[in-house]
Amino acid sequence: MGFLFSPLRPDKISQSTIQRAALSQSPQVFKGMAVKRAAFKENYVPFFGSSELSRIDALHPSVLAQKYHRSYRPFLLGTAGTQSITQFWQMQGFGNELNNKKAVFIISPQWFVKGGIDAAAFNYFYPRPEIVNWLLKAKPTTQNRYAAERLLALNAKDSTDVIDDSVLRIAAGQHLTNFQKNYLRLVKNELDHEDQLFSTISLNNREALIRRREKELPTVYNKYRLDKIGYELGKANTTSNKLYIDNNFWNYKLKPVYKKLAGEQRNFSYIKSVEYSDFQLVLNEFAKHHINVLFIIPPVNEKWAKYTGLSMSMIQAFNKKITYQLKSQGFTHIANLTKEGKKPYFMQDTIHLGWRGWLAVDQYVNPFLTKKQTSPQYKMKNYFYTKKWQNMSY
Repeated sequence: MGFLFSPLRPDKISQSTIQRAALSQSPQVFKGMAVKRAAFKENYVPFFGSSELSRIDALHPSVLAQKYHRSYRPFLLGTAGTQSITQFWQMQGFGNELNNKKAVFIISPQWFVKGGIDAAAFNYFYPRPEIVNWLLKAKPTTQNRYAAERLLALNAKDSTDVIDDSVLRIAAGQHLTNFQKNYLRLVKNELDHEDQLFSTISLNNREALIRRREKELPTVYNKYRLDKIGYELGKANTTSNKLYIDNNFWNYKLKPVYKKLAGEQRNFSYIKSVEYSDFQLVLNEFAKHHINVLFIIPPVNEKWAKYTGLSMSMIQAFNKKITYQLKSQGFTHIANLTKEGKKPYFMQDTIHLGWRGWLAVDQYVNPFLTKKQTSPQYKMKNYFYTKKWQNMSY
């Protein structure tokens, strides 16, 4: 394995590989660096999110961009289990390829439970290359100390003693020792080689799925005609229940436990959570690289919320709190869809955007990405890393 420590000679990643990676949502792409950096030098735009990005129907952003020959292509970053803290860590591998560019970020309200991300989910996406990359540059700032504390709290299983000790020093407000830096440089070289060799192996290939979905759309883009198609597709795919939930999701996930879930979410709250500070890590990264971001705040399925007892007033309080965190720091491009959850076929299931929801998102995404936008003026505030903000009832 000595070749892993030889000087890195980057090979050009082919356009076909980048295209497959952009759609794959494969863990090795999410945790790697090489293919993303190659994509962001092209016309690919990062779409940050979680499981909603996997719901690829005919009106999904990747399908619309390809069908109507848009000047951009979404690079899907996230799947079930990814949240703010995992997005922050994988951003450490971007380099400067996104400086002064644009991005789309979907904020899922259900991330904001009291404890934030589940430790098992974090460990599944543990991005050692990005963490090593971060440690080599990290100064003991408020942001980095918070990131280090969270990393220690999540008890990463794929770490090493030297990495853990290095993280402890940053959390304590100290600089790394020369030994730690030299060790991490060797590890970084090895991980960079592994990433380049293995990150594009066995990618989920969704190109055929995208082409099939394209065939369901008209040749010319017309949002009214597309909304009708979205309505018809939604109606055809939710025939097994009265809650506007996709048949497959209903039959295999909800139907067996449906009766047990009545009123089950009446005490759920997304108002007090460590996730607000995890999210601040992401905002700081956007500001650091002068990235202009469109934030999407999706709704929940209101029929489902009524059945489970999920409070709509709580959802609106969450919306106000997260919107304040964004706007007070200069993030002004926000598509707030939280009141749209009662529209038929807007959602595909209980919490994931579907047919008409994706089309609504496109009314924000397309002009944001294809038209010139004013350069953002960010004013970042360390207050959002405090427990006071995490626990504030807004």
